[in-house]
Amino acid sequence: MADFPCSLREFQAWFPNDAACARYLAANRWPDDFRCPHCGEAKCWQLPSRTVLTFLCAKCRKETSVTAGTIMHRSHLPLTVWFWAAYLMATHSNGMSALQLQNELDLGSYKTAWLLAMKLRRAMVAPGRSPLSGLVEVDETEIPFRTKDDPPAGGRGRSHDGKLLVAGAVEIKSGKKKKLTLGRVRLSVIADYRAGTLHAFMKAAIAPGSTASTDGFASYAGAPDANHDPHVIGPMAAHIVMPAIHRVFSNPKAWGLGVYHGLRRKYLQVYLDEFAFRFNRRKSRHAAFATLLRIATHSKPIPYKMLRVVG
Repeated sequence: MADFPCSLREFQAWFPNDAACARYLAANRWPDDFRCPHCGEAKCWQLPSRTVLTFLCAKCRKETSVTAGTIMHRSHLPLTVWFWAAYLMATHSNGMSALQLQNELDLGSYKTAWLLAMKLRRAMVAPGRSPLSGLVEVDETEIPFRTKDDPPAGGRGRSHDGKLLVAGAVEIKSGKKKKLTLGRVRLSVIADYRAGTLHAFMKAAIAPGSTASTDGFASYAGAPDANHDPHVIGPMAAHIVMPAIHRVFSNPKAWGLGVYHGLRRKYLQVYLDEFAFRFNRRKSRHAAFATLLRIATHSKPIPYKMLRVVG
């Protein structure tokens, strides 16, 4: 039996109230039973008087709630709201904007919805995730700014004017009848197209010994720990020579315009991480809900001011 609900009806049956949500969080946070985060003691008592599931350590007498030290730390929202938001953002093919969450969950303000959505987005990058491996297509692209007015047109070619620069990589898997099959992706905001910048992205995104297939741009040459396989495009269209990464790039561009009506520079990396999270779990969306909650449970609290400052 799966350790996550596999349909909307199952989700409603699993999590009818905050108590059910709290038990699920506790099982994920302490799979081998509760241990005090302050002293490591296993013996504890549950405090029935607390609104959120809370344990009292028998040794140091410290109280620990199931949400303490997680992204839900000191949240005034019911756990059912957190679970619904995580479910919608993880399983919906296009995710959910803050305005959509506000309407769907009947939240009191847009600020509350934005904070909820942004905290969940920041939990969409698993610590210690494994890098891409095997044959990996690597390229760079640009996304127009979102401004109060229309986005600027930007310069041509590799000009930086009016553009958000993004590097991307995608695994190439062998499909049936040689059909192109995409594996996992990595997307990262970059400052420029210099060799040092692109090499740093490749080092972080690709496992040593993998083969990096590029368009032959000079900045990719000499990347450490990677077998470079350049394909000089010349007059041929780039999406013909490197179809996988260009398919990946087209998806977040359309998604950003369709769901958010354009992406802003300040939070671009957070939205790229959200896209990659769902793309990498596109064949197991309901499992993505459990993954998101598991990461959120083991992630440190993120204050509102930090979310506003750190994009």
